[in-house]
Amino acid sequence: MVKTAIPASDCTISQVHPEGEQERFWYSIYVRSRHEFRVNELLAGARLEAFLPTVDRLRKWQDRKKIVTFPLFPGYLFVHIPRHRDTMLAVLKTFGVVRFLSTRPGEPEPVPDIQIQSLKTLVYSREQIDPYPYLTEGQRVRIVSGPLSGVEGILKEKRGYHILVLAVDILQQGASVKVDASDVEPV
Repeated sequence: MVKTAIPASDCTISQVHPEGEQERFWYSIYVRSRHEFRVNELLAGARLEAFLPTVDRLRKWQDRKKIVTFPLFPGYLFVHIPRHRDTMLAVLKTFGVVRFLSTRPGEPEPVPDIQIQSLKTLVYSREQIDPYPYLTEGQRVRIVSGPLSGVEGILKEKRGYHILVLAVDILQQGASVKVDASDVEPV
Protein backbone atom coordinates (compact mmCIF):
# COMPACT_ATOMS: atom_id res chain seq x y z
CA MET A 1 0.00 0.00 0.00
CA VAL A 2 1.43 3.36 -1.02
CA LYS A 3 0.89 6.28 1.36
CA THR A 4 0.80 9.76 -0.02
CA ALA A 5 1.44 13.04 1.70
CA ILE A 6 -1.47 15.25 2.65
CA PRO A 7 -0.79 18.66 1.14
CA ALA A 8 -0.84 21.44 3.72
CA SER A 9 -3.56 23.22 1.77
CA ASP A 10 -5.81 20.14 1.93
CA CYS A 11 -5.66 19.47 5.67
CA THR A 12 -5.92 21.85 8.57
CA ILE A 13 -7.08 21.36 12.14
CA SER A 14 -10.37 23.11 11.39
CA GLN A 15 -11.02 20.76 8.49
CA VAL A 16 -9.99 17.69 10.46
CA HIS A 17 -11.96 18.65 13.54
CA PRO A 18 -14.59 21.32 12.75
CA GLU A 19 -16.18 21.47 16.25
CA GLY A 20 -13.33 23.73 17.40
CA GLU A 21 -10.79 23.35 20.13
CA GLN A 22 -10.91 20.26 22.29
CA GLU A 23 -8.49 19.04 24.89
CA ARG A 24 -5.35 17.89 23.13
CA PHE A 25 -3.05 15.04 24.13
CA TRP A 26 0.50 14.12 23.18
CA TYR A 27 0.86 10.86 21.28
CA SER A 28 3.97 9.07 20.12
CA ILE A 29 4.04 7.97 16.50
CA TYR A 30 6.31 5.49 14.80
CA VAL A 31 7.57 6.58 11.39
CA ARG A 32 9.42 4.95 8.52
CA SER A 33 13.17 4.67 8.86
CA ARG A 34 14.94 8.02 8.32
CA HIS A 35 11.63 9.86 7.77
CA GLU A 36 11.48 11.71 11.11
CA PHE A 37 12.34 15.16 9.72
CA ARG A 38 10.10 14.79 6.67
CA VAL A 39 7.09 13.68 8.75
CA ASN A 40 7.71 16.57 11.16
CA GLU A 41 7.62 19.02 8.22
CA LEU A 42 4.46 17.47 6.76
CA LEU A 43 2.64 17.59 10.09
CA ALA A 44 3.67 21.23 10.62
CA GLY A 45 2.48 22.00 7.08
CA ALA A 46 -0.87 20.44 7.97
CA ARG A 47 -1.00 22.73 11.04
CA LEU A 48 -0.65 19.82 13.45
CA GLU A 49 1.63 20.42 16.42
CA ALA A 50 4.52 17.96 16.37
CA PHE A 51 7.67 17.63 18.44
CA LEU A 52 10.81 15.93 17.17
CA PRO A 53 13.49 15.85 19.87
CA THR A 54 16.92 16.19 18.24
CA VAL A 55 20.56 16.18 19.27
CA ASP A 56 23.60 17.62 17.51
CA ARG A 57 26.61 15.34 17.08
CA LEU A 58 30.04 15.93 15.63
CA ARG A 59 30.59 13.50 12.75
CA LYS A 60 34.02 12.85 11.31
CA TRP A 61 34.80 11.84 7.78
CA GLN A 62 38.23 11.33 6.27
CA ASP A 63 38.34 14.84 4.85
CA ARG A 64 36.17 16.90 7.25
CA LYS A 65 34.22 17.25 10.46
CA LYS A 66 30.64 18.47 10.64
CA ILE A 67 27.95 18.92 13.28
CA VAL A 68 24.92 16.88 12.21
CA THR A 69 21.42 16.91 13.76
CA PHE A 70 19.96 13.49 14.60
CA PRO A 71 16.62 12.44 16.14
CA LEU A 72 17.04 11.65 19.85
CA PHE A 73 14.68 8.69 19.41
CA PRO A 74 15.19 7.36 15.86
CA GLY A 75 11.90 6.33 14.28
CA TYR A 76 9.66 8.25 16.68
CA LEU A 77 8.18 11.69 17.15
CA PHE A 78 5.34 13.21 19.13
CA VAL A 79 2.12 14.85 17.96
CA HIS A 80 -0.24 17.04 20.04
CA ILE A 81 -3.80 16.45 18.86
CA PRO A 82 -7.34 16.00 20.18
CA ARG A 83 -8.54 12.46 20.84
CA HIS A 84 -10.66 12.46 17.73
CA ARG A 85 -10.85 9.76 15.08
CA ASP A 86 -10.60 12.12 12.09
CA THR A 87 -7.55 13.92 13.46
CA MET A 88 -5.80 10.64 14.21
CA LEU A 89 -6.65 9.42 10.73
CA ALA A 90 -5.15 12.59 9.20
CA VAL A 91 -1.92 11.88 11.10
CA LEU A 92 -1.89 8.24 9.97
CA LYS A 93 -2.43 9.29 6.33
CA THR A 94 0.66 11.50 6.44
CA PHE A 95 3.42 10.08 4.27
CA GLY A 96 5.96 8.23 6.41
CA VAL A 97 3.75 7.66 9.46
CA VAL A 98 3.46 3.96 10.29
CA ARG A 99 1.34 3.88 13.44
CA PHE A 100 0.51 5.37 16.82
CA LEU A 101 2.13 3.69 19.81
CA SER A 102 -0.37 1.96 22.05
CA THR A 103 -0.64 -0.56 24.84
CA ARG A 104 -3.96 -1.87 23.51
CA PRO A 105 -4.45 -2.38 19.76
CA GLY A 106 -6.45 0.42 18.17
CA GLU A 107 -6.23 2.76 21.18
CA PRO A 108 -3.27 5.16 21.01
CA GLU A 109 -1.69 5.73 24.42
CA PRO A 110 -1.29 9.41 25.40
CA VAL A 111 2.13 10.50 26.65
CA PRO A 112 1.89 12.45 29.95
CA ASP A 113 2.35 16.21 29.44
CA ILE A 114 5.01 16.36 32.15
CA GLN A 115 7.19 13.90 30.19
CA ILE A 116 6.93 15.98 27.02
CA GLN A 117 7.59 19.24 28.90
CA SER A 118 10.60 17.69 30.63
CA LEU A 119 11.90 16.36 27.32
CA LYS A 120 11.46 19.78 25.67
CA THR A 121 13.32 21.48 28.52
CA LEU A 122 16.15 18.97 28.18
CA VAL A 123 16.38 19.35 24.39
CA TYR A 124 16.12 23.15 24.36
CA SER A 125 18.83 23.45 27.03
CA ARG A 126 21.35 22.38 24.36
CA GLU A 127 23.19 20.30 26.96
CA GLN A 128 24.96 17.12 25.89
CA ILE A 129 22.11 14.59 25.70
CA ASP A 130 22.56 10.90 25.07
CA PRO A 131 19.82 8.35 24.45
CA TYR A 132 19.54 6.02 27.43
CA PRO A 133 18.10 2.53 27.14
CA TYR A 134 15.04 1.79 29.23
CA LEU A 135 16.54 -0.78 31.58
CA THR A 136 15.52 -1.97 35.01
CA GLU A 137 17.62 -3.39 37.80
CA GLY A 138 17.62 -7.19 37.76
CA GLN A 139 17.02 -7.37 33.99
CA ARG A 140 19.11 -9.76 31.86
CA VAL A 141 21.25 -7.76 29.44
CA ARG A 142 23.97 -8.27 26.82
CA ILE A 143 26.95 -5.98 26.22
CA VAL A 144 26.85 -4.82 22.59
CA SER A 145 30.09 -2.86 22.19
CA GLY A 146 33.65 -2.79 23.40
CA PRO A 147 35.97 -5.62 24.43
CA LEU A 148 33.19 -7.33 26.42
CA SER A 149 30.78 -7.45 23.48
CA GLY A 150 28.48 -10.48 23.69
CA VAL A 151 28.82 -11.00 27.46
CA GLU A 152 25.43 -11.57 29.13
CA GLY A 153 24.51 -11.03 32.74
CA ILE A 154 22.15 -9.32 35.15
CA LEU A 155 22.06 -5.53 35.42
CA LYS A 156 22.44 -4.14 38.95
CA GLU A 157 23.01 -0.71 40.40
CA LYS A 158 25.75 -0.12 42.94
CA ARG A 159 26.68 3.28 44.38
CA GLY A 160 25.10 5.12 41.46
CA TYR A 161 26.79 3.00 38.77
CA HIS A 162 25.41 0.23 36.62
CA ILE A 163 27.17 -3.08 36.93
CA LEU A 164 26.78 -6.30 35.02
CA VAL A 165 26.78 -9.38 37.21
CA LEU A 166 27.92 -12.59 35.57
CA ALA A 167 26.78 -15.57 37.59
CA VAL A 168 28.27 -19.06 37.46
CA ASP A 169 25.36 -21.12 38.76
CA ILE A 170 27.21 -24.36 39.45
CA LEU A 171 29.73 -22.51 41.64
CA GLN A 172 27.10 -20.25 43.17
CA GLN A 173 29.54 -17.43 42.58
CA GLY A 174 29.56 -14.37 40.38
CA ALA A 175 31.71 -11.57 39.05
CA SER A 176 30.75 -8.01 38.27
CA VAL A 177 31.99 -5.28 35.98
CA LYS A 178 31.00 -1.61 35.74
CA VAL A 179 29.17 -0.90 32.46
CA ASP A 180 27.75 2.11 30.68
CA ALA A 181 24.01 1.66 30.10
CA SER A 182 24.40 2.72 26.45
CA ASP A 183 26.65 -0.33 25.89
CA VAL A 184 24.03 -2.91 26.88
CA GLU A 185 20.74 -4.15 25.45
CA PRO A 186 17.98 -6.27 26.98
CA VAL A 187 18.19 -9.99 26.19
